[in-house]
Amino acid sequence: MKTKIAITSLASISPLGNHPEAIWRNYLSNTTLISTKEFNGKNQFIATIPTEIRNQIDVLRNEESKYKALDETVLLAILVSRQAIKNAGWKAGDDFGINIGSSRGATQLFEKYHTEFLQTGKTATLSSPTTTLGNISSWVAHDLKNKGPEISHSITCSTALHAILNAVAWMQSGMATQFLVGGSEAPLTAFTLAQMNALKIYSKEEGKFPCRAFDLNKTKNSMVLGEAAAVTCLELGERPNALAYIEGIGYATDTLEHNISISDEAECFQKSMTMALQNTPLKDVDAIVMHAPGTLKGDSSEVKAIQKVFGENQPMLTTNKWKIGHTFGASGMLNLELAIMMMQHNQFVAVPFAETQRERKSINKVLINAVGFGGNAVTILLSKK
Repeated sequence: MKTKIAITSLASISPLGNHPEAIWRNYLSNTTLISTKEFNGKNQFIATIPTEIRNQIDVLRNEESKYKALDETVLLAILVSRQAIKNAGWKAGDDFGINIGSSRGATQLFEKYHTEFLQTGKTATLSSPTTTLGNISSWVAHDLKNKGPEISHSITCSTALHAILNAVAWMQSGMATQFLVGGSEAPLTAFTLAQMNALKIYSKEEGKFPCRAFDLNKTKNSMVLGEAAAVTCLELGERPNALAYIEGIGYATDTLEHNISISDEAECFQKSMTMALQNTPLKDVDAIVMHAPGTLKGDSSEVKAIQKVFGENQPMLTTNKWKIGHTFGASGMLNLELAIMMMQHNQFVAVPFAETQRERKSINKVLINAVGFGGNAVTILLSKK
């Protein structure tokens, strides 16, 4: 990249909480935040945001009459975006771009309106404008009164990291100097869970850890869904308040053999990691926060890709989906949050049931991976300075 890009704040709402201290404390605990809830007459594993944060969503709904009609993906995005710009020292009305995406979008509202249509043959006036994907960034822009561009997109589970790619392109071109980017996902609905079960990738595990992400000895799929929103503030050049810097970006797409396919050795990740690394010596990368969704092929193919790229210089490997589930379009940004926290605390967060790895003394550079249906991979290289 021509110019480093500073990450000057990050805000999130997830099963881990919404305050950095609580989030880090939860990461240091070797317990999962996955629980169960009844959907379609059966108990299903899910990871939900804490009750006190859900109360904040209810308060937000009542701030403006227009907010009452919005989906939770939008409300979650508004809440984290307010916090992120406050932490960065930005204010409403400033000149910054917004790019917040989602894999599923307004899932809850769409299912509600579709059910009403099947029952009555009619639908509500706002059923269309409140279920379009552009909803998320448009309403965040309304709330923050920004003067820059607003963009929404959906690129399945790599959506949040694709938002970073878009922002980097705008900033490196000189078209913007600040961007708010991220992803928001509220997928815990009966239909979404039925879809994952139909793919035969959803967890039926019994025991302490329903999601066995990065367990290379597992014999069955163990993906679990979670809900979350996470955004970060990006600024061009060096900044005294930088949490970390984006040093490299990479992207690639596998050749499709099936609707959910990824190649056996995740060629998309091999290409995206190599692109992000540029001229960085392999030995300088201390850790990788993997996508690792808890599926047999997803986990194993990513590890094979890492082995292909790094060989004997393999960094420490981790993932957070065993703890918080797969948050679809928001997951890449939560991976980035974990990477930043490990650099800040200079402490590696391991997966408790994964094979023991040799820990490094310091964590200065971390790769973050995300990939979605269709093998659309993104890799971001972060550095402390």
